Parts: sequence; C-alpha cells; structure tokens
Amino acid sequence: MTAIYILWLREVKRYLRSRPQIIASLAQPLLYLLALGFGLGPVFAKAGNGSYLQFVAPGVIGMGILFTSIFSGIGLLFDRQFGFLKETLVAPVPRMHIMIGRTLGGATIALIQGTMVLVVTLIAGFRPQHLAMLPLALVFMALIAIVFGALGTTIGSTLKDMQGFQLIMNFLVMPIFFFSGALFPLTGLPAGLAAATRLDPLSYGVDGLRAAFIGLSTFGVATDLAVLTGVAVVFLSLGARAFSRIQI
Repeated sequence: MTAIYILWLREVKRYLRSRPQIIASLAQPLLYLLALGFGLGPVFAKAGNGSYLQFVAPGVIGMGILFTSIFSGIGLLFDRQFGFLKETLVAPVPRMHIMIGRTLGGATIALIQGTMVLVVTLIAGFRPQHLAMLPLALVFMALIAIVFGALGTTIGSTLKDMQGFQLIMNFLVMPIFFFSGALFPLTGLPAGLAAATRLDPLSYGVDGLRAAFIGLSTFGVATDLAVLTGVAVVFLSLGARAFSRIQI
C-alpha cells in the first residue's frame, strides 16, 4: 500500500508543478463550451430543448476528464525513455501496486481537471439544479477518471513509441468523445449511431453527470453506475495484465 501511495503522490505532484500545462489543458473544454454552448444555444432553444449551455456543460466536464485521464498513459512512455520506469520495476514491489498507484494518480489528476472545468462552466453561466446532487456528480467524475486512466495505462504499457501512442489516441479519444452524446441528445438517433453510443463507456459517464447536474438521464443512474463500475474493473484488469508484461 505504501508503494501505491508514493506513486499516486508522485503523479499528483508532477501535475501540480506543471502550471502552464494546467492552464493549457483548459483551453479545449473552454473552446467547446463557449463556441458550442453559446453558438448553438439559439438553435437548441428554438427546437424546444431549453438552454444548450445547461445541456452541453456536463459533456464538456466529461471531455476534460477523458482527455486528462487517458493521456496520463503517456507518462509511462516518458518514464521508460528516461529510465525511471526501469528503476521502479526493479524495486521489490508488486507490479500490481505500481500500476494501481500510477492509475489512481492519473485519475486524481483528471478529477482535479474536471473540477476546474466545472468551475469554468459555472463562471460561464451553467447552473446545476440541485446542489445536493453534487456528491453523485463527483462519483461519476471519479468513475470516468478511473475508467479512462486505466485504459491509458493499458495502452501506455503495450507501446514503446510516442508516435504510436499519439496515433492510437487520435483514432480512439475523439470517437469516444463524439459518440458519448456530450454534444447531442441520445434519444431519437439512427440505429447505427444509437448502437455506437451504447458501446461507448463515456456515454454512461456523461449521462450520469447530466442526471446529477440537471436531472436529465437516458439510461438511468443505476445503469450508469453499474456500467462504469464494470468497465472500470475490466480496464483495471487489462491494465494490470499489460503492465505485468512490460520488459525492462
């Protein structure tokens, strides 16, 4: 457990020291929030669906967590390149503890990032319906961070090349985001698109955030929690398996 805590603390400290990265990582969520939240607001309102800013804000929060958590896997490649990973793996510590510590560190960073995006959305005009549901929203934010932090660790454990990681991320992260329903309602979709959204784990995270923040849910809170928990277990298992096979 000590190794898990040390690695978790190392990841969090490394993030907190990189202030320019923290500020820059808010740029993309802020762009989506302002450009789409206000740009498509009149169209969304004319369609009788109310405020688009209220609708899209939970999706933007989910996007911020997704990007931060899954790209935490890049840290594995940097550590491998500069030799820190080798020093860690030869330590008398189970690799499972190392993997869990790194993944929880990445998830904590993503949760901090998601909280910062939430603050930005509040400044922009987003208003949650019930503040009493904020703990539930934090649960969904944490689950999203763990799910995609574990996925990032899994991918980072199997690759040795930064270019390969970027290639996979470009073909993985953007579809996960766009098929999640972060930018559009999940009801009344064509059959193919509806199937894709239901296979996307982020769909259940965004749906859970909308349920907590604005009382709007497609799948139901219980289903969202069950799916995210199950996917987190699967990805953590895959990550542990991939991490145990890293060659030093």
